[in-house]
Amino acid sequence: MKCWFLLLFSSFSAFCFAQNSSNRKAQSFFEKAGPYIDKNDYASAEGVLKSATEADPLFQNAYFLLAAVNKLQRKYAESKLSYQKAIKINSKVAPEVIYNLAEVEFATQEFDKAKQHFFEFLALDGSSARAGKAKKYLLDCDFAALAIKKPVSYSPINLGEGVNTTDSEYFPALTADGETLIFTRQVNGNEDFYSSQFKNNSWNLATPLSTRINTTKYNEGAQTISPDGKYLFFTGCNRPDGLGRCDIYVSHREGKDWGEPYNIGKPVNSEYWESQPAISPDGRTLYFISNRPGGSGGYDIWKSTITDDAKWGPAINLGPEINTANDENTPFLHADGKTLYFSSDGWPGFGNKDIYYNRMDDAGKFKQPVNLGYPMNSFEDESGLIVSADGNFGMFSSNLKNGFGGQDIYSFGIPEAAKPLKISYVKGIVRDKDTKKTIESNVQVIDLKTNKTVFDDYTDAETGQFLAVMPIGGNYLFNVNADGYLFYSENFELKTGDINKPYLIEVSIEKIKQGGNVTLRNIFFDTNKFNLLPVSIKELDLLIDFLNQNATVNIEIQGHTDNVGDAKLNEKLSFNRANAVYEYLLKNNIEAKRLTFNGFGASKPIADNKTEFGRKNNRRTSFVITKI
Repeated sequence: MKCWFLLLFSSFSAFCFAQNSSNRKAQSFFEKAGPYIDKNDYASAEGVLKSATEADPLFQNAYFLLAAVNKLQRKYAESKLSYQKAIKINSKVAPEVIYNLAEVEFATQEFDKAKQHFFEFLALDGSSARAGKAKKYLLDCDFAALAIKKPVSYSPINLGEGVNTTDSEYFPALTADGETLIFTRQVNGNEDFYSSQFKNNSWNLATPLSTRINTTKYNEGAQTISPDGKYLFFTGCNRPDGLGRCDIYVSHREGKDWGEPYNIGKPVNSEYWESQPAISPDGRTLYFISNRPGGSGGYDIWKSTITDDAKWGPAINLGPEINTANDENTPFLHADGKTLYFSSDGWPGFGNKDIYYNRMDDAGKFKQPVNLGYPMNSFEDESGLIVSADGNFGMFSSNLKNGFGGQDIYSFGIPEAAKPLKISYVKGIVRDKDTKKTIESNVQVIDLKTNKTVFDDYTDAETGQFLAVMPIGGNYLFNVNADGYLFYSENFELKTGDINKPYLIEVSIEKIKQGGNVTLRNIFFDTNKFNLLPVSIKELDLLIDFLNQNATVNIEIQGHTDNVGDAKLNEKLSFNRANAVYEYLLKNNIEAKRLTFNGFGASKPIADNKTEFGRKNNRRTSFVITKI
């Protein structure tokens, strides 16, 4: 008897020497299945195997192979029936058959029977390579039985003809403002990036991203985009500058086009396989998939963080809170900087790859991942989820019915429990105050509660535009600076917020000149006191940087109050507050001859003192250029 089919379906190795059929017609049909299987023509193989079983209803091997062919076609109910008929002919079967029967029982949602047979398999062959998978399936049975009884709302919507075509579209990536979508499209076997803009409540017709990135010789895919849409990290394979089979590359947007991509090198890339990057909202930590040594399983999620010398730090495995002995893939870190979505076949789920989420605590530690639930996850493979900045909807690719062809990109509502933390963002443009021309300038956003920089980058060189994400709950220092200009200071305290109502601002900065005035929005004191609060230090250090970079500049530090209370006491309070800033600058090596200070009380308001908003603006510390 030929054993060709046993090489394809290794679980049948115990039957290599089983009896052929004595029915020549049945045996002839059986042997015809081989060439069909070699060509992956499983439908034809199924047909001749059915004929074999009809000719010889006791032909056990034909039922075994028919079950395997049905399973490959995802005809799990038919596969289960064929296994049952084979076992009925002779119940003395190898453990692998019991395992395979349990698998298709699981796929047809007969969880109690599946558990019974997985336990039977473990009792027969508990030390084999499949024992670990069987134990995992037992967890899957318990999980799936409960999850199916508690389905979550799930109504996927096709993104439409602006994005999807008769070709396959997948791996969506979305900017924080929800206006730009970049995705992979495969045309005639070649993968390239396309971009679409969301306007008038629909996605415009997608166009190729850039000839600097897309190539005819190589495939480009598995990308992530920074929240501001300026950095595209993607996977490139089998390239001349590659360190391994697949490496991670990055391109920076330059005006309306993109710069030449480059390999980000070691230690992120290696001689192994690196792919599927996901960048943190501050642009400092890159998450990616690798099969390098030192992981938990085959493919794990790793991360690398930019060091103080602006280089990528060592690759760190995310550990057992994320990675399993099986495979993890398609990580996506939400713009909140804490919620990670990823796919895995190692955590309890529906047997294959499911999508999970996990959230870092304030110390940066992950907890136990949570399955997104049924029917978002199913008995097929699910992966490649991204979530909008507002957390309300996700995007993924699938070949659902009634699509445009191949894989299409869909959106769906994210269940409340799986939503990320709330964020907002500040989006704007920087101009010269006098000429109104846009300026390439540095924008910094620092969370004063944690002292962590959440954004530090330059505005677009051509348009002067920027976008910075700010998670709700923070108190943010916002600073804009450019060579030869006075810096701009603002504060955003986000006790609450709505991403649908972001901060849209136009920043005007003026060249350094005598009389130039800057309000320091991040200098804080307790009410009626003049001791600098610790959260003021970041702003003061930025002022020190400005003075060190402009060594000829002299300034007067000015304190101001609102008009509530005694005028003389307010004047004294404002004087003492200005003096506190003066003393801090002296302690940090700014020469006294460059500094003066004064307090003006409520005599120089910049807003109406009749409202709380106006009074808050009038309570301020500022400085004026007295000499350049």
